[in-house]
Amino acid sequence: MAVIDLSFVLVGTTIPLDHGYSLFSALCRVVPGLHGDRRVGVHPIRGRQTGPGIMALDERSRLKVRLPAEEIAPYIAIAGKELDLGGHRVQTGIPQVEAIVPAPNVAARLVTFRHAMDAETFEADIRRELARMEINATPELVPGSRPEHIGQPIRRVLRIKDRRIVGYPLRVVGLSAEESVRLQEEGLGGRRRMGCGVFAPMHLH
Repeated sequence: MAVIDLSFVLVGTTIPLDHGYSLFSALCRVVPGLHGDRRVGVHPIRGRQTGPGIMALDERSRLKVRLPAEEIAPYIAIAGKELDLGGHRVQTGIPQVEAIVPAPNVAARLVTFRHAMDAETFEADIRRELARMEINATPELVPGSRPEHIGQPIRRVLRIKDRRIVGYPLRVVGLSAEESVRLQEEGLGGRRRMGCGVFAPMHLH
């Protein structure tokens, strides 16, 4: 069963930096079946942070839905829609189908596990999950660059209504081609439909 990315060009100016839940909600209004389909992941939209909590769209910005190839049909309906992401409006274009590309090093902007509020618990969960998937590669938390956080892993928060879900950016390096595709197809952790645990080759991140 092939897994692909369905990629839509986006037209707009800005979106919230933390847009995982608002994007999920907007897509569920177009494709109600997304709400309960755990096979589907939604990539975080890429852009350029321009202010506190705000990201500007640029030429790289895409809405990408990762899903089994045979499930594409309902998601074509996203094309040409206006999506409201926390009060920021974006318009979607015509989709393209993109194959998953094996790469030795992949990254996810945010990975979350239930009850993994600190780096030690998170790393233990990651090691357990990679072992379960029979992936023999090296997970790496991403160190912060701000002076007060030098050497500390970056933490990120996903807001879901009035809840705050803590997680971490993650790189996995030294993957075989088969492991890389498996990790990208399955992802890690929860809330993949809200942009968590969705991996892409690091040179594309």
